[in-house]
Amino acid sequence: MVETGEILRTERLILRRPREEDRAPFARMNADPRVMEFFPGTLSREESDALMDRIEAHQAERGFSWCAAELCETGQFIGFIGLSVPRFEAAFTPCVEVGWRLAAEHWGRGLATEGARAVVKYGFEDVGIGEIVSFTTVGNMRSRRVMEKIGMTRDPADDFDHPALPEGHPLRRHVLYRLQRD
Repeated sequence: MVETGEILRTERLILRRPREEDRAPFARMNADPRVMEFFPGTLSREESDALMDRIEAHQAERGFSWCAAELCETGQFIGFIGLSVPRFEAAFTPCVEVGWRLAAEHWGRGLATEGARAVVKYGFEDVGIGEIVSFTTVGNMRSRRVMEKIGMTRDPADDFDHPALPEGHPLRRHVLYRLQRD
């Protein structure tokens, strides 16, 4: 890792360790109903800060985590893309998940796909992970397209009910995508 906290660089993105100044735009993003459409709800500033704290603790504990994503061209923070170990138990855990959350104004430009590809490559080549998964609610077609674009595949037999969501919750059913290291 270089002095700036940079972990990865793509054509248009810098993926780096979070900074204190990322907390406010991260909180704005987590309070946006568009961004949080497929989550149980938006996050308060306190909840968003607690999530940032968990991201930083995950990095300290595991040596990898979600990375702050910024545009190379402007240095603007646009969200997070990275790897994490889910905190719940399911048939496919323990595992490493690739995930992303970008501010809505940056959707539709291929940035999540670009960043996720780089993170998956990093996970396989630098971290030594053998399999990476990703999951989302059944209806989150934007994220499912990213999973497919980065080469992940889904077996409907792997779909699951998210244990953190109660019976009958409209977002409880999830699809699971997998990618093996070559």
